[in-house]
Amino acid sequence: MTERKKLKIYIPGVKFPSISLTGNYCSLNCAHCGRHYLEGMRKPTRKNLVDYCLGLEREGYTGCLLSGGMDSRLKVPIDRYAAEIREIKRRTGLKLNAHVGFIDESDLEWVRYVDAVSLDFVGDDGVIRRVYGIDKTVGDYLRILDLLTGAGVRVAPHITIGLDFGRIGWEYRAIDLLMEYPIDVLVLDVLIPTKGTDMENVPKPGVEESLRVVEYARERFDGEISIGCMRPLGRWRVDFDRGAVLAGVDRLTNPPRKVIEWAKSVRNVEIIYECCVM
Repeated sequence: MTERKKLKIYIPGVKFPSISLTGNYCSLNCAHCGRHYLEGMRKPTRKNLVDYCLGLEREGYTGCLLSGGMDSRLKVPIDRYAAEIREIKRRTGLKLNAHVGFIDESDLEWVRYVDAVSLDFVGDDGVIRRVYGIDKTVGDYLRILDLLTGAGVRVAPHITIGLDFGRIGWEYRAIDLLMEYPIDVLVLDVLIPTKGTDMENVPKPGVEESLRVVEYARERFDGEISIGCMRPLGRWRVDFDRGAVLAGVDRLTNPPRKVIEWAKSVRNVEIIYECCVM
């Protein structure tokens, strides 16, 4: 086992809800998501977002993820909530994590108010076309990183292992590209073949093959590595999570209870009820 410091186990659902600012709407119909993941998010209206967040704090929540579907600009339209976000940060102590999409210079006016930006990162032009069906390239993703890191915004890139219809390969180049940026946490998710999407019948990425990507990231990256919310459940998650802990990841999101108890025997464990990029 790679000797690492404390293992931080994140359980965000208790005190750190996910909010969709677009309801169930997304202009895309991505092969792995098909708008499915918007359905489980909370959906306050724009009119009451500030009041909603004031209520969250009163109820003991520590923050939230601002997310939603992409609009025709290929942005999550958080820019339309700039005044509300400033007000939330002025009137509460809530931490805000934001999914953003393909933002540009005009977004720097509001993005500096959030505590972190979560950016889904793809390191292969073909995967972008096959999965998202959009006319974007790796260079477009890198420009977002240049923009945000250049402005001093804290960015947590997310790589989804197996995103290419279960195939693994492009993830290694994505990790290499990200090593050129001042990031302090890298999030690794794993594809879940989700019912009702184009990838419904895709086999789950193999546990061992997925762990090789985790191990490569651990070798290359000096910052903290987090296993994010998205990965298959059941026996797959138990086996993968144990392997990730032994590989030296720093953060692990929503592991099975048996993994938590086991991890306490091999690592010093802290439980945190927040989003794993916080």
